Amino acid sequence: MTITTAKRFTVAEYHRLAELRFLADNNRFELIKGEIVKMAAKGTPHSVCETRLERELFKLVGERATLRGQQPIIIPDDSEPEPDLVIARNRDDNYLSSHPSPVDVLLLIEISDSTLSYDQGVKLPLYAEAGISDYWIFNLVANYLECYSQPYQDERGNFGDRQRVIFLPNESVNLPGFPELLVDLSKVFPIVKDRG
Repeated sequence: MTITTAKRFTVAEYHRLAELRFLADNNRFELIKGEIVKMAAKGTPHSVCETRLERELFKLVGERATLRGQQPIIIPDDSEPEPDLVIARNRDDNYLSSHPSPVDVLLLIEISDSTLSYDQGVKLPLYAEAGISDYWIFNLVANYLECYSQPYQDERGNFGDRQRVIFLPNESVNLPGFPELLVDLSKVFPIVKDRG
């Protein structure tokens, strides 16, 4: 019996595959724990939520930090996820020399409908292991915001966040790193009108 193992890639190898155009079709990919993962297509509610969230964050944050949408972050040495939004510390080179790493990330945001279990079960522990202190999931299935913080590792080596707080679409939430800034979630969640 032959046992096979999947090839796991480093960030450098992943970049090389992109340079050689192995990943150059119409699909989008990200590197998670050494595996190249095809990203799910976005539905209309996801796109609307993302657009509304970007609008609000740009108004609130301004020049205080760098907002990045659908751009990679580097988690050495085997992950390069592309979260929906990242608020990163400002850097003089605007991240021209490298994508943000966990120490640069003030807040990482995923917008989840079809990817909810993946964002909770795979990405949450990945971000916690990297030490990213604040992770938000706009849960479009249950229609609320999940705010995760305080990463930890348990005695079995599993990573997670100690704190999970839920905010409803009619509430406001403080922006991590900017306690004076409030995000009005009624301006972010897609408004679903009754078709009846």
